[in-house]
Amino acid sequence: MISRIDLRGSLPDDLRTVLPRAELDVEAALEKVRPICDDVRHRGAAAVREYNERFDGVALASARVPAEAIRQALEDLAPGVRDALEECVRRARLVHRDQRRTDLTTEVVPGGTVTERFVPVERVGLYVPGGQAVYPSSVVMNVVPAQEAGVESLAVTSPAQREFGGLPHPVILAACALLGVDEVYAAGGAQAIAMFAYGTEECRPANLVTGPGNIYVAAAKRLLKGVIGIDSEAGPTEIAILADATADPVYVAADLISQAEHDTLAASVLVTDAPELADAVERELAEQVGRTKHTERITEALAGRQSGIVLVDDVDAGLRVVDAYAAEHLEIHTAGAAAVAARVRNAGAIFVGAHAPVSLGDYLAGSNHVLPTGGCACHSGGLSVQTFLRGIHVIDYNEAALAEATRRVVTLAEAEDLPAHGAALKARYDWGIPE
Repeated sequence: MISRIDLRGSLPDDLRTVLPRAELDVEAALEKVRPICDDVRHRGAAAVREYNERFDGVALASARVPAEAIRQALEDLAPGVRDALEECVRRARLVHRDQRRTDLTTEVVPGGTVTERFVPVERVGLYVPGGQAVYPSSVVMNVVPAQEAGVESLAVTSPAQREFGGLPHPVILAACALLGVDEVYAAGGAQAIAMFAYGTEECRPANLVTGPGNIYVAAAKRLLKGVIGIDSEAGPTEIAILADATADPVYVAADLISQAEHDTLAASVLVTDAPELADAVERELAEQVGRTKHTERITEALAGRQSGIVLVDDVDAGLRVVDAYAAEHLEIHTAGAAAVAARVRNAGAIFVGAHAPVSLGDYLAGSNHVLPTGGCACHSGGLSVQTFLRGIHVIDYNEAALAEATRRVVTLAEAEDLPAHGAALKARYDWGIPE
């Protein structure tokens, strides 16, 4: 069901080339999304509606979801689901509120200061995927940090669903209502990203778009980056688990399965120095997968080239492997798990010990589940309040402070063959360059 890679003895210099990873050819998808994005740019809302009909099989008079439908979705929401979503929101707000930053002022010299102001993006578009699953939790993970950052205008889009009359899934709409979001669109794929980038008669353009999606969403983000800011090019979800002989194979197998449930391209990787654990996990996978609702999807994901069990000599070697892999989600199931977790450099989110599974982070840990995939955790972090803030430097120097800096500025400007830069300072002093 799941392959093995034996790295015992020595680790290759370029570990990333031998580790399991889904193939995601965003470049190839670019040529498919380019005409869609161009069409939305030129024809606006009419193009969005036509692509909704072509790809999702729904004909809508408008992509904008009526306010009454959003309100009604919350009224119809099952009490247990509402309770769980409200707690998800509460915990997410606790964590993201503490991420808010205050302006910082540094006195560089007497009379000269630099202040960094943190200013929220004015308008954002938040993408919530549809497809094989329903993601009201992704509404929370996108909206809460944007709200806590102070974003004034935000809009949510999610693919149109034929079984719900062309509207996004009602639980998505209910989550929007719960968060006070009344601007929601029924649009998915590249056309939704283009709608936010260029604007239409129905939807004002946004400054930034965030949220995970399929390969066409990722390709549209890559294509339109610069027209609109993006958070990341999200790929298939992934979990890596670093485990030793102390780990419980039942828990490890269950957590590998939980991510494989998302998609046939989802990656589930176990890194361990305990062959007996690997054997036990394989037996558990065979037992547990057959009891799941989405057996076929999970089986395909676990058997794919993106998943596998990696055998290493010890936990130190395992740390090198997981740092090279840079997983979206990394679980640590070892003795002294907290100390081992503290040594990890590259991961979107780290889950420490047997009682912090990724599923907790997906919904109720308080952390954000919009995280870098495809190895991007080596240079990027997950969605947070900072995603929606811009740092603006405010420079305030008085005459004496400028005078003190002028000779050195002139020297550096002339060294760079940009004498007019220095002249801009000298022009302020009729008597020449201050000593």
